[in-house]
Amino acid sequence: MKSYKIGIIGLGYVGFPLACLFAKKYPTVGYDPYQQRVARLSEGVDVTNEISTEVIQARLSTHLRCTANPYELRDCNVYIVAVPTPIDLYQQPDLTALREASSTVGSLLKQGDIVIYESTVYPGVTEEVCVPILEQTAGLTFNRDFYVGYSPERINPGDKQHTVENICKITSGSTPAIAQEIDALYNSVLTGGTYLASSIKVAEAAKVIENAQRDVNIAFMNEIAKIFNILDIDTNAVIDAASSKWNFLPFRPGLVGGHCIGVDPYYLIQKAKLHGVSPRLMMEARKTNDSMGGYIAYQIINQLCLRGLPVKDSRVLLLGFTFKENCPDTRNTKVVDIYRTLQHFTDNITVYDPFANAERVAEEYGLALTTESAQLPTDNDVVVLCVPHQCILQTDVYQYLKPEGIIYDVKGEEKKQLTVADLLQKFEVAGENALSDRMVLGAK
Repeated sequence: MKSYKIGIIGLGYVGFPLACLFAKKYPTVGYDPYQQRVARLSEGVDVTNEISTEVIQARLSTHLRCTANPYELRDCNVYIVAVPTPIDLYQQPDLTALREASSTVGSLLKQGDIVIYESTVYPGVTEEVCVPILEQTAGLTFNRDFYVGYSPERINPGDKQHTVENICKITSGSTPAIAQEIDALYNSVLTGGTYLASSIKVAEAAKVIENAQRDVNIAFMNEIAKIFNILDIDTNAVIDAASSKWNFLPFRPGLVGGHCIGVDPYYLIQKAKLHGVSPRLMMEARKTNDSMGGYIAYQIINQLCLRGLPVKDSRVLLLGFTFKENCPDTRNTKVVDIYRTLQHFTDNITVYDPFANAERVAEEYGLALTTESAQLPTDNDVVVLCVPHQCILQTDVYQYLKPEGIIYDVKGEEKKQLTVADLLQKFEVAGENALSDRMVLGAK
């Protein structure tokens, strides 16, 4: 039986859980160019909170080694690339990290090695962009001297139920035999099984449409939420009623951020445009979802006006800044759109998130983030529940609000946790907001 030594390129939200998974059975070397990230992992600390210290220490004591030196991967015979594939300021795919990772792997390639890509890309990138770099750097011939595969990541940051180990994994390979080998390799460590795609391009396309489909469905819900807001109808109540039909898809309106759903459709859009196709539905879905942060901000301004509260220089507290709940990931968060729109009216905005890294937020978004609840002002005109972290939902947010102030619940989580008695005791319903499953609630 063939023995494997696995090299993981990129130790972020995707790569490090994958490294820990393979290290249960195989010698595994995880490489990341960021020395600080490697140092913390080597200490047993994963700042993404995806892997516990106990698991990290167990893997480090057996098969796992983390390094910032790519030369330490030279003895591997399977390389798995899991680097970010973002978009640039013009919403164009940015393959810089993928190209650099391919060059790194190419400098290490030997006869018979396999390179597997997990980064989300448009169909064709693996064979048309990455393989030529591997060939040129290694001086080897594709499908004779080395082979490639594609197995898209499907992790859900912050989700402790659907992990890399127990979700079904799509696999593919550059030859039928290599596809079978890659499929068997993943199956040897997974409990959720695999789906062997017929080609690498099919696997690439499957991944990108998964997120594009979610994006379109959420955009539809965001549009109907705007309509129902005007009609004074509770969107959540409508969705709950419609969900009584067996084939209704209960998507919810919301802010679409993060590194997947808010990014991946642009990869397919770009590829389509290169071939003369204008995917209008996907493009409009992106416009709709990207606009929701600003829309919510103007709904807050509207509520201030309706209440006779000052708009200029009003005090606003934003609770939560990450792109989703119970997760420290601030990449492509749409809460920043709420913040930047409100900035046109007031500079008195406090942003609080106990999960996020304040230094990283300052570097990426240029704003000051508070991570300690004790430092929050208590005389705010508006408190916005942006991200329903469990710790925020368990907090009495009304302590931060003026008696006449308003609470804007972006996700509706606060409302869901309240009984009718709670509502009668603590709030008066001031009106429906932009996404009508979210209520604007005024403290008595």
